[in-house]
Amino acid sequence: MDKIKVMIVDDSAVVRQVLQEVFKSDSDLEVIAAIPDPLFAINRMKSVWPDVIVLDIEMPRMDGITFLKKIMSERPTPVVICSTLTEKGADITMDALAAGAVSIVTKPTIGLKSFLQDSGNNLIKAVKTAFSANMRNVNLPKKRPAMPASARPSIPSPSPATLSKTTERIIAIGTSTGGTQALEYILTELPRSVLGIVIVQHMPEKFTASFAKRLDQNCELTVREACNGDRVLPGFAFIAPGGKHMRLKRSGAQYIVEVFDGPLVNRHRPSVDVLFRSVAKEAGKNALGFILTGMGDDGARGLLEMKNAGARTIGQDEKSCVVYGMPKEAFNIGAVDSVLSLEQVPNEILGFSARP
Repeated sequence: MDKIKVMIVDDSAVVRQVLQEVFKSDSDLEVIAAIPDPLFAINRMKSVWPDVIVLDIEMPRMDGITFLKKIMSERPTPVVICSTLTEKGADITMDALAAGAVSIVTKPTIGLKSFLQDSGNNLIKAVKTAFSANMRNVNLPKKRPAMPASARPSIPSPSPATLSKTTERIIAIGTSTGGTQALEYILTELPRSVLGIVIVQHMPEKFTASFAKRLDQNCELTVREACNGDRVLPGFAFIAPGGKHMRLKRSGAQYIVEVFDGPLVNRHRPSVDVLFRSVAKEAGKNALGFILTGMGDDGARGLLEMKNAGARTIGQDEKSCVVYGMPKEAFNIGAVDSVLSLEQVPNEILGFSARP
């Protein structure tokens, strides 16, 4: 097998040096260039095109977003964003993911060299995951033509009385690589009147808040980064905070979310399995579960528990995934009732929400 050709584009000499050392330690990777400036990168790419680009965002002469958009318009290539762990960095990174970047690698503003060295395995994994991405599915699907009102399931709008009671039924979604684009597509297709939704998207600390804010601005639904004790009600979608687990709990006649610290589960925090197992326990047959695009097997066993508890379970199909990992694992262990394309997911949610 040929080595994965990696190009590093970062204006920090320290970052370029350390990343080269990290990637050279893996026999599957070959660093073909470590460049301080996107304009130099464009020139280099005329002679050799990388399999994966590790890209900083804030750089002189041309910023990373402009460079990324240029690459995606000319020759879509897997890009891993190397972003600072700050609120500003998180907001800009959301723009990068929307423009077609595959995933995020975070870097602190201090202790950079030691952090990157300690995170070597994660950096290598991010590059290999990006290399396996189906770039045809990185950009959002085209919006479907609006359905005539007569063809849409009739979902009553939530009244104050409805909002004061339990949702009774609930929707749970778990995803990782490629999930930001998938979730944006799904949630922007949904009306305010759908059932409450709880979501785990693998994402670093600080980035989930920016992601939820971005979705909230573009959706009829209210989308929030979850806080401990939030009530799950119709018209609301809660995203687990990066660096924290989230689980569903029953409080009398209400569903609430618990946000808590804990060890990594399947190498992740938040973990899809943690959420799905709690939904199986607390909601049982009154839940609808989706496992979407992502690397690894987080969520597969939790989805099986949901199915065994009577929930309807859906896996995203390979053709529409950016990375067909998590849905494949769930399918292989018998956790999936049905396989749907990304474009079919909103209608599935609408139908479940409209069910008496």
